[in-house]
Amino acid sequence: MRNDLKARRAERRWSQAELGTALGVSRQTVIALENDKYDPSLPLAFRIAALFECPIEEIFTPDEEGPAAP
Repeated sequence: MRNDLKARRAERRWSQAELGTALGVSRQTVIALENDKYDPSLPLAFRIAALFECPIEEIFTPDEEGPAAP
């Protein structure tokens, strides 16, 4: 799953630590999210979307690869 979290954070001039505090997660979690190393839980994805006042789908997009065909 890809996201544009880093760009959205930069637009608001928030540090990774500030975003982590606002979301209730560590700075390391924000780094992992921004680098596509970690997919957020559904509750965290909803908190992120609420913080940026937009639908989840505007922040997170699925990878091009879909499920394997049978």
